[in-house]
Amino acid sequence: MANVNLTDAYAISRFIKEAEKSTPVKLYLKGNLSSINKDNIQFFGDESSAIIFGDIAAVSPILENHRDDIEDHVLEYDRRNSAIPLLDTTKINARIEPGAYIREHAVIGDKCVIMMGAIINIGASIGASTMIDMNVVIGARGTIGENCHIGAGAVVAGVLEPPSKTPVIIEDNVVVGANAVILEGVRVKQGAVVAAGSIVTRDVEENTVVGGIPARYIKDKDEQTASKTHILDDLRG
Repeated sequence: MANVNLTDAYAISRFIKEAEKSTPVKLYLKGNLSSINKDNIQFFGDESSAIIFGDIAAVSPILENHRDDIEDHVLEYDRRNSAIPLLDTTKINARIEPGAYIREHAVIGDKCVIMMGAIINIGASIGASTMIDMNVVIGARGTIGENCHIGAGAVVAGVLEPPSKTPVIIEDNVVVGANAVILEGVRVKQGAVVAAGSIVTRDVEENTVVGGIPARYIKDKDEQTASKTHILDDLRG
């Protein structure tokens, strides 16, 4: 895993292909559980009730082979043949709110804020002190710089296929409005502002404001725009 080149679509594709696929489940059991084979599972409980964690391949035989011993059961799962688990965020110095999905091999910078419903795919990189607002989608290999704000519902395109395409690159101190879409291959340069609802199909020059469908140059960033798009350090403390 450590040797995966996260900037290369072919390498990530090979990694996903070769990764061991898993369907992790959680099984609640009630009944006579004394003869259950505990190989390849985690068993928490006693001979009458238990919670079992494991892959469906190891858990299904328990339900099949002990049908007469089980009084009741509930099976919970949230994926099927998944290749990439979610990132372990317990040691990341960032604020990550409930319902955010961040896959392994994404990079989350120091003091970032990741809000509810955000989705950050493999190989994406989020710079320090950047806020990813509610329901934002950051595609595979999408790169966002430091001290940015990506507004609610925005889509930052990444690319795994076609592999010849390049992902979005957003430089430092950029503000992207709500529900904006930044398409593959676009670079949004330092200090730029993308208006809400825009669809950005070409590069955005630094310290400019763009908007519309497709997004076009509106003006250079001025003091009024800067005040309206000011980043609050207190939210990232």
